[in-house]
Formats: sequence, C-alpha cells, structure tokens
Amino acid sequence: MKRRDFLQQAALGVAGVTTGLVQTNGNQLIRQGKVGVGQIHFEVHGNPKGKPLFLGFPLFPSYGQIFGEAQAVVLSGFLDRLVDRYRVLLADYPTIGKSGTTPPTELNADRVSADLLSVADAAGFKRFAYWGYAWGAAAGLQLASRTKRLSALVIGGWPPLGGDYAGMLQAARTNLPNPSPGSMAVLRNKEQYQQWVTFYESVQNWPEARANAGFRFPKLVFYGADSVTTTGGVTVGYAATIRDRRRDLEALGWRVREIPGKGHGVGLEPATIVPVVREFLDKAI
Repeated sequence: MKRRDFLQQAALGVAGVTTGLVQTNGNQLIRQGKVGVGQIHFEVHGNPKGKPLFLGFPLFPSYGQIFGEAQAVVLSGFLDRLVDRYRVLLADYPTIGKSGTTPPTELNADRVSADLLSVADAAGFKRFAYWGYAWGAAAGLQLASRTKRLSALVIGGWPPLGGDYAGMLQAARTNLPNPSPGSMAVLRNKEQYQQWVTFYESVQNWPEARANAGFRFPKLVFYGADSVTTTGGVTVGYAATIRDRRRDLEALGWRVREIPGKGHGVGLEPATIVPVVREFLDKAI
C-alpha cells in the first residue's frame, strides 16, 4: 500500500480526545471548508499512553448524530469501559457522518484495508489491535491478511472460517434497487448501497484458510448464541457456522466465545460484550 498524504489533524479542546481528517485517495483536496472525496474523519479517545485499539464499524464518531442522542449511549458505553487502559481510534467509515464520499464502486477489500491503515497512520498508530463487528469484522479479516501491524484481532458476529460471502453478495445485489430502512439510516443515498456489492464481489475467492494460517497474533471471535439474520432473501446463520467450525478455529489459535441467550445485536451491547473482549485484550496486548 502506498503511504497516503495527511491533509489535516487537529486537536480538540477536550481532554483525552483528538480529531482529524485523512486523505486516502489524493483525488480532491479540502477547498472552501468542504470535505472532499475519499477523506475520512476520525477521533482518538482515552489514555494518551494507552494501548492502541482501532474500534471499527458499526461504531464510529458520528454515531450519536446519525442515530440520535438516545442511541449515543451505545458509543459512550463502549468508550467508558475502554479508555482507562486503551487509546481508542474511531473512524466515520465507510462514507458516514463527517467523512467525505468514497465512490461505492471503489470499496473493494484492498481499498478498505488501505483506508483503515491510512487512518491508523494519521492517528499515530504504528501497531494496534483491531475490533470490528459484522461487516466491520469481515473488513478486519481483510485488513489482517494485508498487514503485519496488528497486535491482536477481535472479530464479532462473523465467522473467520466458513463466512457466507456468496450469500452476502447475493443479498446485497437483491437489496441494491431498494435498500432497507435500516441500511438507509446510515447511507447518504441509495446509490451508496453499491459499496456492499463491490466489497463482497472482491472477497468471493478470498483464501480464508490460508489467510487464517498466517495470523500470528492473538485473536478472538465472539458471537451471540442465537445470532442469525435474513436479508435480501438470504438467511445467514453466524452462530451455527462458528459453532460448527469451533474446533478448526481453536486449532488455528482463535479464542472462541459464545454469548448465551443473545442474538446478532449483542455486538452493540457494551455492558455485555466489553467485559468479554477486555478479558481477552487485557492479557493479549
């Protein structure tokens, strides 16, 4: 990956929080105060001497602005339980909140991984742990297979082995003409939904077994015991897949944690999931 140019990185007047904007494609600069194509807004929270932790999608700095103040407690619930020991990086990605637009036809796995590394560079994270859930977990696996900078990897609600990439691509193509209201809560327009098609097209032949065999860092996968979703006519049983592949995952060094009585929404329950992840991270890094 070519090193990206940093256009702006400015400290806020709030103790423990910095914010910045990083250019990831060089196509357009900031002019007249407008955010250009390919620019990503990020924030760093917490202990300035803490362990670097990149907290990925579906958590991002503009969470409260997008979902409302009643939901802002979700993000603060994570941060409040992490910032004592960790320096937590969040990014409005992909094409969320205060970030500029990434052309949806460009959001393949290579671009996603390069963008995440550019944000880490801008935040001063040379080596870091990454934690993502659902699509953020799938993106984390792609990142992990393209860099040696990870100190640990936390994957939630997505199987590191046996991921249904074909099913997700089929669902994304089905949903493309008419994205669900849940998707549109995050997206800026219907055209942006193409980014999910682009991403899943790019990982259809990803050699997941070979990639996993090369992961030389501590790694955790967690999931709700009842985790399953149906979208675009495709049912994806995350829990069943991870449960079926548990022995293979553990043989590859994965720590596997099933959360009883929880579904796919457990990834946004900080009181439930942060203690599980901290038990792992506090020992791993």
